Amino acid sequence: MFRGSSSFAVALCLLFTGLHSAAQQPRRAPDVIYVPSPDAVIEAMLEIAAVKKTDIVYDLGSGDGSILIMAAKKYGARGVGIEINPVLVEDARRNAEAAGVTHLVRFIEGDLFEADIREATVVTLFLLESLNERLRPKLISSLRPGSRIVSHEFGMGSWAPQRSVEVERRRVHLWTVPESRQ
Repeated sequence: MFRGSSSFAVALCLLFTGLHSAAQQPRRAPDVIYVPSPDAVIEAMLEIAAVKKTDIVYDLGSGDGSILIMAAKKYGARGVGIEINPVLVEDARRNAEAAGVTHLVRFIEGDLFEADIREATVVTLFLLESLNERLRPKLISSLRPGSRIVSHEFGMGSWAPQRSVEVERRRVHLWTVPESRQ
């Protein structure tokens, strides 16, 4: 009897471990691997976008939440992170709690191509240029004119940035959603 119970217990443990692992897997494969932005680059991104307390910053592919946490701590800005990797979403939530900014930021497990970003006044990105180009129509059609878009390192194809700065041998680019969205 003990042997059968032991086998049953092992089987249950394996089942729950498998369910836990499945629950921690993204809905689809991420488009890029997570690489954190250095603090100096994050500061430059927020500065070039002229983030202020009244802004709502969306970080598409928010990783561990560092950009939104800094925006909340330094400027008092509210923010929403969209991240496809559930493990990183949990990390971001823990980091926000440790930083004392959970009242200003939230992190959503989701696909950045499907996310509703209409309330954003600033969007931050650290994606490949090909992904930025795919996002460009959504950014232009969803965001209000005057909303700022900031990218760490990568451009948006033929849409030239209004301004670029170099920080720690990395580039930060800024675009503003135009009045005319053609």
